Amino acid sequence: MIIFGGAGDLSVRKLLPALYMAHLHGNLPDATRIIAVGRHEYDREGYVDFVQQQSRGFIDPQNLEPQAWQEFLQMLDYVALDATDPAGYARLAQASRRGAQRAFYLATAPTLFTSICDNLTACGLVDQDSRVVLEKPLGHDLESAREINLAVGRHFQESQIYRIDHYLGKETVQNLMVLRFGNGILEPLWRAPNIESVQITVAETVGVGSRAGFYDSTGALRDMVQNHLLQLLCIIAMEPPVSLDPDAVRDEKLKVLRSLRRMKLGDIARDTVRGQYRGGAVGGEAVKGYRDEADVPVDSHTETFVALRTYVDTWRWANVPFFLRTGKRLNKRLSQIVIDFANPPFSIFPDAPRTRANRLVIRLQPEESIQLQVMAKQPGSGMHMLPVNLNLDLQSAFSQRRAEAYERLLIDVVRGRLTHFMRRDELEAAWSWADPILEGWKELGERPLDYMAGSWGPDASAALLARQGLSWVE
Repeated sequence: MIIFGGAGDLSVRKLLPALYMAHLHGNLPDATRIIAVGRHEYDREGYVDFVQQQSRGFIDPQNLEPQAWQEFLQMLDYVALDATDPAGYARLAQASRRGAQRAFYLATAPTLFTSICDNLTACGLVDQDSRVVLEKPLGHDLESAREINLAVGRHFQESQIYRIDHYLGKETVQNLMVLRFGNGILEPLWRAPNIESVQITVAETVGVGSRAGFYDSTGALRDMVQNHLLQLLCIIAMEPPVSLDPDAVRDEKLKVLRSLRRMKLGDIARDTVRGQYRGGAVGGEAVKGYRDEADVPVDSHTETFVALRTYVDTWRWANVPFFLRTGKRLNKRLSQIVIDFANPPFSIFPDAPRTRANRLVIRLQPEESIQLQVMAKQPGSGMHMLPVNLNLDLQSAFSQRRAEAYERLLIDVVRGRLTHFMRRDELEAAWSWADPILEGWKELGERPLDYMAGSWGPDASAALLARQGLSWVE
């Protein structure tokens, strides 16, 4: 495993702890070596000390077994090089074992992908057994995404390219496939008119922090909606694949992306909400507004919040609204999918509450759970009804350890499983849908609506659902 950006934030917080956990549980081949690549002038010992100090704290102490940790540190090596300078790649080739199967993880800015791939091929490190993992963001728009795909595709076949989206590694997201296609009780109901609406929320309490320079040229639509939220939408809306073969699954997801209704300027003005957080309080602590963050221009129009309504124009989902929402500095950390089923067409209960009778809530974080809301009789005389939840408690139902998303996806890379990685045409279809929205915002020329940090975003986000008699589930 050769990690470009091996001393960067992603490697320290996610990749190295995930690889340690994979080693601890016997999911890495015995002869595995991990070569970190970066611009810092570490020697091997210096890098190992760096990992000891920086990555150890991101591993649950109960999983830190001294022998396994020392074995993991022995796997590490480090090569200092400038990714754009061909001269340094000779040292990388020398450090890599001849005949080894190599997986290159590009945890760098996408602007470096072309140079890295060109130089890896030039020094003889790429062969037909090599794999390359591409970290998001994969492009800034459709044109730049195509350029990246072409550049990487000159050196790697599509079957060698792993475009990673860590949401697809979450246990509950993968469980959604089983929930949908492994249970005959749900599939007949999984369509219009039985389902009235779908909500997908990914809410964060954190601000932009040290990513402000990157984030201000990106925004919430590019950073979250175009990839994470659309991938969740695909799993909800896709037709049953013929098998779990990677291309069979990704073919069905591609059909969903191509069926997403393209927005025109009037749709964008009516069905999208952009927001930008101002100073407030999150978790009882005062926080600054987005334009007060370091490296953010005082006149920035970058959105830190997006809510929108879209449709999947297929027979299964005709006229069912999909509401997507994501933002920073919101009220609480929450990622969930809410499926609202249609109420009975007629109620025989005169005092039935005016609430949604049946709702499926799939919680991805902070804790993973699946709840199905049904109506039940309240104890006592009369027929007073209240909603109750049927819970699928994944924690107690299974005794096995639940791996983190990056660990699960890195194991997939090692084992050559592509199902939970994006294919090139998927990525480009997602950008084809997102680009008109970005262009529409530019044409409308309106700055994002202010919302107070610690709230649930601009009031217009609630109004987006209220127009259909709905509200966000929080």
